Amino acid sequence: MARCDVLIVGAGPAGAVAGTILARAGARVCIVDRATFPRDKLCGDTVNPGTVARLQLLDMAGDLSERSLRVCGMLVTGERGVTVEGRYPDGQYGLAILRRDFDWMLLQHAISAGCEFEPCVTVRRAVIDDRGPTRKVCGVISAAPAGEIEWTAPVTIAADGRHSTLAFSLGLARHPSTPRRWAIGAYYENFRPDEMRAPSIFGEMHIRRGRYVGISPLAGGMTNVCLVRPSQPADAELREPAALLDYELARDPFLRERAAGARRLTPPVVLGPLAVDTTGQSIDGLLTAGDASGFIDPMTGDGLGFAIRGAELAAVSALRSLERGWSGVHADLDEERRHLFRGKWRFNRALRALVTSPRAVEVAAIGARLAPGVLRAVIARAGDCHLVRA
Repeated sequence: MARCDVLIVGAGPAGAVAGTILARAGARVCIVDRATFPRDKLCGDTVNPGTVARLQLLDMAGDLSERSLRVCGMLVTGERGVTVEGRYPDGQYGLAILRRDFDWMLLQHAISAGCEFEPCVTVRRAVIDDRGPTRKVCGVISAAPAGEIEWTAPVTIAADGRHSTLAFSLGLARHPSTPRRWAIGAYYENFRPDEMRAPSIFGEMHIRRGRYVGISPLAGGMTNVCLVRPSQPADAELREPAALLDYELARDPFLRERAAGARRLTPPVVLGPLAVDTTGQSIDGLLTAGDASGFIDPMTGDGLGFAIRGAELAAVSALRSLERGWSGVHADLDEERRHLFRGKWRFNRALRALVTSPRAVEVAAIGARLAPGVLRAVIARAGDCHLVRA
């Protein structure tokens, strides 16, 4: 297989953004993915204001606004009719867009920048060179009808998601024992909008005891419905995801009327466990990006923001390693990630802990009425609105 400077495993947002930055810097980049694109992907289908601004800064926003709806803020409801509504400040907005369209748009930027893209490549394992004083990744092995194919590169970036073959097999990532949340998502048509707030569009989070339901209206009259709940792989209810979604919508007083005339357009997709922890280990020759570098169920529409900003850091680290070797590269990348993400990680953990309690949502609603400035600050933080100002 032809040699490249950087081999990226995974053509999602992290892989595409890292590839674009590297190719623009003059690196020879090959991106491989087991899927063909465009492809569907379970997600909340929202991009927050800070991430929109970041893509514009990278000149990767393309026709993003033409394929999406503007999201003006967040709506959170509790079990007993309590509602917390917050708009993004200063007229800022996020976007609701199908991940199928979003990922394909970013990948096209990478290809236009000079990246080679190879679909239908299933990576089995890393190629390890252990002849020196330390082990080093020098490429990957992929499956092929006639055997196996070896892909070689001085830098490999694992951007292959929260079940990363490379990160997990090399001991760089693991699923924590808690929380063990699973997501069940599907697209609907004729799902009635929130008439109290129309024509404004909000990202919706409906917090119920032991679960929450995310709602995202999309262009073309579709609606993304995603249920997130604690579960284990052997959970019998996960074997009937369509019935579980129908049950949750039918029993919810806030959602049942809106869903009454809706028709499911796609079979439900089940994904989990959602959270991914890093182990603190590293190996020369390999960098991680996106969910493969750690994932916290964000609940605030900023999962794509983590992926894109993390991809920028990985791309810069890849360039450093190509220029001067691997000494200090992993330590610098870890420190840059902590500096960039630590505050938001804490914020998301705190918010996730809050919404596990419907009573806490009710208290938050009271606080929002008494101190609306606090709510505005929380919504701005959730939407990474400081990046827009910057």
